[in-house]
Amino acid sequence: MLLFDTSGIEAWVTENNPKYANRIIKQLKTFKKANGLDNSYDPYKAAYSSMPSHSSANPAIRQIHVNGHFCYAYKFGILTNGLGIVRDICFYNKNFIKFHPEIVIEKKSDSPDENKSLADAKALIPTLKDFFKKHHLINPKTFLGDAAFDSIEIYKFLLENTSFEKAHIPLKTKLKIKGANYVVNENGIPCCPHDSSLLMKREGSKSHLRCGLPTMKFVCSKMNWKWNNVAQKSKRVCHCDNPCTTSSCSRMIYIYFEQNLRAYPGCISDTDEWDSTYKIRINVEKSINHFKDILCVTGRKTQNEKTLHADLLLAGLLTVMVADKIHNYKYIRSLKSLIA
Repeated sequence: MLLFDTSGIEAWVTENNPKYANRIIKQLKTFKKANGLDNSYDPYKAAYSSMPSHSSANPAIRQIHVNGHFCYAYKFGILTNGLGIVRDICFYNKNFIKFHPEIVIEKKSDSPDENKSLADAKALIPTLKDFFKKHHLINPKTFLGDAAFDSIEIYKFLLENTSFEKAHIPLKTKLKIKGANYVVNENGIPCCPHDSSLLMKREGSKSHLRCGLPTMKFVCSKMNWKWNNVAQKSKRVCHCDNPCTTSSCSRMIYIYFEQNLRAYPGCISDTDEWDSTYKIRINVEKSINHFKDILCVTGRKTQNEKTLHADLLLAGLLTVMVADKIHNYKYIRSLKSLIA
């Protein structure tokens, strides 16, 4: 399992002073009032778009959206396993852009949330390429990420070009599946042809087709297995009062993942399996918070990029290295317990 998230280390620069942004917002509010503009003009969005894309003190300190607010920081990406133990830390600086010319830096929009989604989506694939190039023996089967990675390009890369078999990514927009001869709900689960509120149930987790392609098999929710004493084996029996097929086994639907990777990335959203697995993603956020607060990576009064990068790398290695040296692996995720 591999978890990915991005964050930033706020730098000690003038642009991060609240007075800097408040002064611009105040000027734009005065401009709105003086020109009699309506409510379609948002001084806050206008302030965001008018602020420089990077700090005047250091071009590497860029304007990004972190933890619900925009600031000037060094952006980084972090990969962890399911326990939150760091696998890799990647810094999105000029060297990263140099080694990945396929990344196009576009002009920022008026929305910081939209810019964050675009930036995170562009950073994921190059980060994973670098990671797998450095670690050939690591072959995770499940990927967990946030809704910023909900795009066809990312699903194709994860499920076709890597070892991942499942991608747990929340959907930003509802699914629109066309061309199917059956009805599906917003999560991609087939419904009963006679009652769209009645969902079909998934049966099995592996494909038994000769072609070997991964599939999902769905059967009627009113179908049960019945033991036959004569044949000494179980048989499907449909108990529907208004069957949609003449088959005694009820209707069966096979869905091929490759037909719609966004709808079927090896799993189905809004199911117990999906919910229980996606809860694990919080571990990568805990790791980031652990580095920033407990290991004091944030709040540093420095503008030196190498210093901040070194502090973050040491924070990622410290807990694991110390726990390994003293042979207390149960504390591998807890610095407080390790110190105590």
